[in-house]
Amino acid sequence: MSFSFVRRSLILTSCLCATAALAEGQGGAADPADIRDPILQRWFDLTPHNPPASPEPGVDYGMIGQGGAFVAPTASPLSDSAPGFPGQLAGWDQNSYAKNVDVLAFYPTVTSPWHAWANVVDMDGKRYLYAHDRDYMRILDITDPAHAVEVYSQGGVWGPDGSSEEFDSTNVTDYFGGMTVAWREDLQKHVLVASYEVGRFGVMGRKTEDPDGVDLVRNYTSLKGFRVYQMDGPTPDDWTLIAERTTDLTDPDAPVGRQQGSGSLDAPAWTGGRYMILSAAPDDSFALTEYPDYLHSPGFQIWDMSDPSDPIFVSQLSVPGQDIDDPQDVAAYLENPRAGNRTSWMGSRNPLALPTPIEDGGRIGFGGMGGLGFWTFDVSDPTDPVVLGDLQVAPSFAGTEFDNVDVSQYARTRHVFSNGYPMNSNCYEPYKDIFSIDVSDPENPVVAATFPRPTPPAEASFSDYCQRRGSFGPKRSGGMDQPGRGRDGIAVYAFYNAGIQIFDVADPANPTIAGYYVPGFPSPDEVPEWVNDNAVFAVFVEYDRNIIWAFAINGVYALTSPLLGEPATGLPDTPWPPRNG
Repeated sequence: MSFSFVRRSLILTSCLCATAALAEGQGGAADPADIRDPILQRWFDLTPHNPPASPEPGVDYGMIGQGGAFVAPTASPLSDSAPGFPGQLAGWDQNSYAKNVDVLAFYPTVTSPWHAWANVVDMDGKRYLYAHDRDYMRILDITDPAHAVEVYSQGGVWGPDGSSEEFDSTNVTDYFGGMTVAWREDLQKHVLVASYEVGRFGVMGRKTEDPDGVDLVRNYTSLKGFRVYQMDGPTPDDWTLIAERTTDLTDPDAPVGRQQGSGSLDAPAWTGGRYMILSAAPDDSFALTEYPDYLHSPGFQIWDMSDPSDPIFVSQLSVPGQDIDDPQDVAAYLENPRAGNRTSWMGSRNPLALPTPIEDGGRIGFGGMGGLGFWTFDVSDPTDPVVLGDLQVAPSFAGTEFDNVDVSQYARTRHVFSNGYPMNSNCYEPYKDIFSIDVSDPENPVVAATFPRPTPPAEASFSDYCQRRGSFGPKRSGGMDQPGRGRDGIAVYAFYNAGIQIFDVADPANPTIAGYYVPGFPSPDEVPEWVNDNAVFAVFVEYDRNIIWAFAINGVYALTSPLLGEPATGLPDTPWPPRNG
């Protein structure tokens, strides 16, 4: 997230334009500003106020193309109540669809309907699958994936009436987010690093209208940073905290409640060696973002993990257009056609993706920076990383842009894949492409192809997945934590209401759809209908055992496919995470 930035003058009086435009508001609605935070006020004063209008169903988007094909909106505001459009199904489709995929098992009530980070660890002769988010954790013994056993459960379990436990997003004191597990030969132990970030949901409303929510984020009641645990067993009662750090570079010793920045987003990028990379805004001046309920524009941080009990900060990576205290950054931000749209996420959401760890000779890193674009970095000197090049594409909002980066095919093809994902339901935003990017010249990355847009099978009662209701589009492909890290020629993505889509990427300039599994929407006896928008929101593949885990709103599917090969039971010959000694 390549278009060319639209050049325009830095209008120092843009605060007057923004004030005059308040009556227009987001999507044409009233938008009374109530800003009491000085940094937020500076952002508001510096930027134009130009939110997208709300597209009209059946007129601006819907089944209005040639032959009744779906046409997506050109732009839309972020919405938690996206309207339907003429031609959608009247109810939730209970049918499932499959091509080159079989269901091995289904495990209900494992996830929440919102999100899941996933990890796999081989320990004491068993393989464990972790599914977790800030308000829950489940651990399954998946040594036999067809007969998994839940060995640990904490937090709410979802049923027809919602969660079994209430969760107050505004009073989180221990946000345990994405985690990464690695083996340390010197300790002869697994070591877990968990991200702690500012909660992104339910903490504050629109930032220009919710001063109390803004204040809560500034003085967040949980750590903004990461914690390191030694694992003496598979469950949290056997973990020992050995280090804690804030990603606040203004005051690294600031206590909880006075730490600046975003904390560490998503799961840290670390394979157990010397260097770990995080997604993080280092202080509150990284404030140039349009996203309506988020205050920061995260970059990347490199940490030295030579001693996991004593992590040492190495360097911060950023790109033009993030720091409100830097006039050049402000100028670059205002040149971006998204500036003022009060919708776009700017900055990273995932750590930098490295095909090879720095300590093993890795030189190149790839970063998805939301509306700021796709960027390449030289990290061969981690104390002084250097921006090499960037790729810009036409704006696509609402929804995120350039979120994750898949480097699983890089060694073979010198291509990587990157995409944003939908944030509105009912296709109330532009479709999010997966880009196949040729990075053979890292100073000049170019789009080699876009992945094909999934279409329903002939037996479906609808001709486009947008008619199926809920969100439709790519989420992520599971990342480098997956056992085996990837498979040449195959990329597997979660696709919300289009389930799991398996792409043949043997030729990354000509990707094709090779298989899929699209589960039926759950019944109201499983989860309430108001959570159905999220459908299948995460995937995690055991490439070493040929098992696909699809995380859905009502549970987890264990899937197999001849595209991967025969599934395996028991532990593979090489443990996961890899032993690095």
